[in-house]
Amino acid sequence: MLRVSAAVEKAGFPTATLVCEGFLGQAKAASSGLAMPALGIAVVPGHPDVQSIDELDNNISSVTVERLVACLTVASNGARHAAEPAPREVVFEGSIDEVNRFFYENLWSDGLPIVPPTRERIDAFLSFVDRSPDEVVATMPPDNRAATIWNVAVNGVMAGCRPEYMPILVALVEAMADPSYGVEHSGNTPGAETQIVINGPLVKDLGFNYEQGALRDGFQANTSIGRFWRLYLRNVAGFLPHQNDKGTFGGTWRVVMAENEDTLAEIGWPVLCAEMGLPSEQSGVYIARYTGSHVIVSVYGASAEQCLPYLADAVVKYTGWELMFTVGMATGAYKPMLVLSPIVAKTIAGSGYTKADLQAYLFEHARIPARQFENYISGWTNLVPGRRSLYDLAMLRKAPQIFGASRDPERLVPLVVRPEDYTIAVSGDPMRTNCYFLTHNGMLGFPTMKPIVLPSHWRTKLRAAYAE
Repeated sequence: MLRVSAAVEKAGFPTATLVCEGFLGQAKAASSGLAMPALGIAVVPGHPDVQSIDELDNNISSVTVERLVACLTVASNGARHAAEPAPREVVFEGSIDEVNRFFYENLWSDGLPIVPPTRERIDAFLSFVDRSPDEVVATMPPDNRAATIWNVAVNGVMAGCRPEYMPILVALVEAMADPSYGVEHSGNTPGAETQIVINGPLVKDLGFNYEQGALRDGFQANTSIGRFWRLYLRNVAGFLPHQNDKGTFGGTWRVVMAENEDTLAEIGWPVLCAEMGLPSEQSGVYIARYTGSHVIVSVYGASAEQCLPYLADAVVKYTGWELMFTVGMATGAYKPMLVLSPIVAKTIAGSGYTKADLQAYLFEHARIPARQFENYISGWTNLVPGRRSLYDLAMLRKAPQIFGASRDPERLVPLVVRPEDYTIAVSGDPMRTNCYFLTHNGMLGFPTMKPIVLPSHWRTKLRAAYAE
């Protein structure tokens, strides 16, 4: 709503945005990001979800209304951003401890030691991309700061990346800035975190781990690139705790996942990025935001028929309020990910299943009663107002017809709109029968893929980098 208010105020009309008390810091930070920090904000004390009607009425009448009137009748002072350092300005000189303290105090660090972004280190990163350092990749909300090749390199250095990771970092920022992804939602209260997946020859060229401990830190490519994502959200997009980042609990950045492409080739399944249009033999990155993750331990069975009921049960068990992205806040935006260890993928494929067959199985068997679905989206929560049944929503054409087959509250309905809404990946210990399920944050971090563009003379530069 603040974006709407900013547009209206620029047209010359006063506005007031209603903001719950817990979001006041975010509203002020977002207003500054819109270069209009004096936007009118009328606070609603407390949180409406846990207030009685009388309490809410008293809070609005005694606090909110007065502020609302002031916003609409008192002129804004037009204050704007404080000046920021120029892109190539040297902001500090000192020992590594002093540099880290300075960066931490200025909120440019995630709390872990950073690698000081010296000119020499930045230049090494820039040598791995055939683009001008001053090129603007995008304007990144919520702070509306320019995402440039230069500041990609700066944050890559800080995160502990190697210079040859630079083409991946640029692709990730392009994905982050893609409107379909929705980076502006990165601070929403469930505290979802982005999972990056990489496919293609770079998996082996740069030493990504895709076997045992695939999502554990300890491998420079997987770890430092994952950290880069969060640093870039902080330093360029502007997501800071207690300001624009309002994750109730939040989480740490996720280690990059690389798929086991040897296994995928063996069983004839496509890699994840290829399903989204990545050309053959090119490397690419996939991103989506996930609200949580759960291990599925000891998948048992010598055939798909024996393994799949357990996987379908886990998909049901670990999905809850996220169903608002299937029907409610959005339709068909819930895209959960199931990661199979290689041995489980081989077992399922050995029974003649393609990836599409697996998706179809989950669509047909991972189902819950309609009444439970309705509880998640508007009974136990207030995520979808109106408390209409799935049947009614389907009749109103606000839900696919499969959700309106009858009025029976015990009828089983799917968790997603289409079988292909289940994202399937293969990674992890090749000799363990565990799997992994990630619940998805819908259009607030929608799956997005970008190809990785390598610089000229890539092989020569890569050999030189590893010879040093």
